[in-house]
Amino acid sequence: MLRDIFINPFVDMYEAPDLFLQTLWEGLVSGVLYALIALGFVLIFRSSRIFNFAQGIMVVFAALTLVGLYAYGIPAWIAVLLTLGVMFVLAVSIERVVLRPLVGQPDIILFMATIGVSLFLIGLGEIIFGGENKQMITSELGIPTGETLLEPWGGLLILPHLDITVVVVGGVLVAALLAFLNYTKMGRAIRALGDDHQAALSVGISLQTIWVLVWFIAGIIALVTGIAWGARAGVSFALEVIAYKALPVLMLGGLESITGAIVGGLMIGILEKLFDGYWGYPILGGNTETWFAFVLALIVLLFRPQGLFGERIIERV
Repeated sequence: MLRDIFINPFVDMYEAPDLFLQTLWEGLVSGVLYALIALGFVLIFRSSRIFNFAQGIMVVFAALTLVGLYAYGIPAWIAVLLTLGVMFVLAVSIERVVLRPLVGQPDIILFMATIGVSLFLIGLGEIIFGGENKQMITSELGIPTGETLLEPWGGLLILPHLDITVVVVGGVLVAALLAFLNYTKMGRAIRALGDDHQAALSVGISLQTIWVLVWFIAGIIALVTGIAWGARAGVSFALEVIAYKALPVLMLGGLESITGAIVGGLMIGILEKLFDGYWGYPILGGNTETWFAFVLALIVLLFRPQGLFGERIIERV
C-alpha cells in the first residue's frame, strides 16, 4: 500500500505526459511570480540589511493604485506611469520619514518600522480605494486573455496567453534587473553595499540615494507582480497573503542572493504544483500549496541554514 502511494504518481506522469507538462507550466508561472516578489525583498535587504515586511502590501497598493486611477477616467497606460510615480514618491517618503531617522538603530527596530509601513499602507489603501475586490484592467493594458492549445503525445496542453505574458515579462524584468546591477554605476553601488556595507560607505556611496533607488525598484516589481496576480485572482488585500509565499523562497534561496531568489522561486512554484497534483490531492485531500513551500524551506534550513545560495557566516571569537 505504501509502495503504491509513492510509485503510482510516477506511473501517472509517464502515462499522461500532457497532464505532467500542464502541471509544470502552471508551476513555472507561479514560480516566476514568486521569484519577482522575492527579488524585492532581496534588493532591499542587500542594500540596507532591512527585511521589508511591507513588500507584500506594496504589491496590493500598487495594483489598487493602478485600478483606482483608471476608475477615475485616466487612460490605462497613463495610469501605469502615474502609479510608477506614486511608487517613487512612496520610496522617497519611506527613506526620508521612516529610515533616515533610524540609521544606526538595531535591525529589529528597522524591521518593526517596515511593519508600521505595512499597516499604514493597508489603512491608506482601504481609505482611498475601499476593501472590496476589484478587477484588473487586463484588456485595457493590452494583455491578451485567450489561450493556445497544443497536443503533445495526443493529449491537450493549455497555455493561457496571460500566463505566457507573465513568463515573458517576468523574464525580461529579471534580465533587465541583472543587467542594471552588473553594468551600471548605481547597480554596482547596490552590489557593493551588499558585499561590504562599511567599505561601500567609506568610498562615498550615498546610503540615502541607494535606499530610495532599491525601494523604487521594489515598487516597480510590486506593480508588475500586482498586475499579474490581479489579472489572475482579482485585486484585493488578499493578494498580500499570496505575496508572502516569497518568504519560503528567501529561506530556500538565501536572503542575500539574487540567484537564490530566482532559482528558489522557480523551484517552489514547480515543486508545489507537482506535489499537490500527484501526491497532495490523492493522499492528503489537496490544498497542500498553502503549506508545502514552508515545509520544503524548513527541511532545507535544517541542513543548510543559510539557504541553498546563501554564504555561510563564520564568527570568530
